[in-house]
Amino acid sequence: MDSWVGHEVPRLPGRSEPLRLFDSARESVQPSQPVGTATMYVCGITPYDATHLGHAATMITFDLVQRMWRDAGHEVRYVQNVTDIDDPLLERAERDREDWKVLAMRETALFREDMEALRIIPPAHYVGAVESIPDIAEKVLMLIKDGAAYRLDDGTGDVYFDISAAPSFGYESNLSRDEMLKIFPERGGDPDRAGKRDPLDPLLWRGARDDEPSWPGGDLGPGRPGWHIECAVIALGLLGSTIDVQGGGNDLLFPHHECSAAHAERLTGAAPFAGHYVHAGMIGLDGEKMSKSRGNLVFVSRLRADRVDPMAVRLALLSGHYRADRSWTDDLLSAAQERLARWRRAAAAPAGPSGETFLSGVRGRLADDLDTPGALRLADDWAERTLAGTDDDPAAPPLFATTLDALLGIRL
Repeated sequence: MDSWVGHEVPRLPGRSEPLRLFDSARESVQPSQPVGTATMYVCGITPYDATHLGHAATMITFDLVQRMWRDAGHEVRYVQNVTDIDDPLLERAERDREDWKVLAMRETALFREDMEALRIIPPAHYVGAVESIPDIAEKVLMLIKDGAAYRLDDGTGDVYFDISAAPSFGYESNLSRDEMLKIFPERGGDPDRAGKRDPLDPLLWRGARDDEPSWPGGDLGPGRPGWHIECAVIALGLLGSTIDVQGGGNDLLFPHHECSAAHAERLTGAAPFAGHYVHAGMIGLDGEKMSKSRGNLVFVSRLRADRVDPMAVRLALLSGHYRADRSWTDDLLSAAQERLARWRRAAAAPAGPSGETFLSGVRGRLADDLDTPGALRLADDWAERTLAGTDDDPAAPPLFATTLDALLGIRL
């Protein structure tokens, strides 16, 4: 599957300090220390709707990770998936009386356009679930042969992962079993499915149904993959048995990331699957949770259609810390638009305070668990001094603009 069109990321003088990120498994900020090429897998969209601001905030978070790694001198190998076959996609297509393939292709194309507009560095590999099905089926068979998965005996052809085959299950999310059982059905799990060995066992392979698309699965029989195994197999195939960062929104911590890590670790014997499990906060609207059921999603494409500068959208989302659940408001966007205009005026000034000091400060803030609010305050201070006309470094305004472009993805 084709990714979106990238852009040139400016090179900055010197190098940033090592990135420190909050790891959900260890529940603390820990150094990210890639050896050689840095590897990252971020869960992408299920393309049954347009890109909303929650998607955008998550993708911006891991765009910052990639920018910091690059600035520290690392090559980066970044993979993102597209879950282009899953129950929500089929349900939306049926509701709208539309071919599910057409729906998936249209919304994936719109997502690419939104990512390009927001200046998200594209992944090295942008991979659909459908194109990965042969590899997924092979890995499911391996888990069956290994005793870590089992077929239901109800004739459906469904295959489940046995979580008892993952003794460390739960280490990533740090949830109690009772908490897992509460969350599991809210996020696609089926704890009450008859025939399962454990209510928390996740689906690996859904056998073919007469009214659903299916694909050959070899000895598995026809069907389609479960969600969690999809990400595990794509990541293992393109990044190796362990990776530096597995990322997504905090609603993916359990069961999705917990299960995909358990699958990967059982397949390879290498643990932990990721050096960091990194999760971005949710975006609400005017103080309420943003959700499809509430009908209060704010779409990036709608803002673009209304001629809102994508850099203002990006800047508004950067104004809160990535791990915080936060709210989108008209005032937030207005403040970002005013801030962007002020920065642009400052960048056009003939001189300003030390650009090297500003660069060092921004690097330090972002290295500390992506402290974007702190980095933005530094930019505000620099712009205020520049517009006051009290400093005389002619090289500072260009370096100010280049720093914002390279590290925060904001083009002035």
